[in-house]
Amino acid sequence: MSRLIDSILIPTDGSDGALAGATRGVALASRTEADVHVLSVVESRLPAVDLEEFESAPLTEEAEEAVEEIARLAGEYDEDLEVTTRVREGTPFQLIREYANRRDIDVIAMGTKGRTGLDRVLLGSVAENVLRTARTPVLAVPPKAGELDAADVAFDRFLLPTDGSDGAAIATEWGIALASRLESSVHTLYSIDTDSFADLEEFDDLLEVLEERGEEAIDAVREYGADAGVSVSGAIAKGSPVSEIPGYATENAVDLIVMGTHGRTGIGQWFLGSVTENVVRQAEVPVFCVPVSADSP
Repeated sequence: MSRLIDSILIPTDGSDGALAGATRGVALASRTEADVHVLSVVESRLPAVDLEEFESAPLTEEAEEAVEEIARLAGEYDEDLEVTTRVREGTPFQLIREYANRRDIDVIAMGTKGRTGLDRVLLGSVAENVLRTARTPVLAVPPKAGELDAADVAFDRFLLPTDGSDGAAIATEWGIALASRLESSVHTLYSIDTDSFADLEEFDDLLEVLEERGEEAIDAVREYGADAGVSVSGAIAKGSPVSEIPGYATENAVDLIVMGTHGRTGIGQWFLGSVTENVVRQAEVPVFCVPVSADSP
């Protein structure tokens, strides 16, 4: 059987947030038989400091310790995992993106909250920049997802939000392929942002049109799932997708949200990119973010 994912990159700054991302990345790598790359970047653009008091060596040592910690975690969870560790100096999000491109990484798995301070990388801002610029899917693990041992990470239920756009379509491809590989159940959700046209006289007519569009988008996900042997349950929500998507995930015990980073705009609809970033901030589960530029799985 060919591998769905060949390689996963796990950036780390040694923080608890990075560890939360690493456990999900390691678990996904093990279950998809992917190789693991662990990268720590020592920030080269530090704030102005008293250079007599500043020493860069401890930063490099901490970075080495951070990647080795993840390597140990991976080996303890699955001794068959191939793990490569690297420490680099530069701008973190740029080096993460460049490493992923140069090594043909399939997925980047990272926490969205890290350390702060003079000698720390703010992983949160790094994660946001990676999400906005990466050409590969990013498994983003928000603080609310909590810390888990890799053995306790579940991928049993997926949520695939859709707006019927090309961006949602490539995310659907990835979501269905992952669900098929991991034997996961799939939910899909179409959100109608009724607040955006609540005061219009044509409210009822617009709602009917958008509900029809939602059913079409849900049917498209169902059909894609059927072709892969994956059953899909669908629902239409009325409200802001930023709250409806995380809320649906919590109510239905979803383990992973899979969504695109580019989508539609317009009355009653939403810009998938900004919504995705806000969902990552609010979700209590990891969000697998798929850029429209990503290759099909």
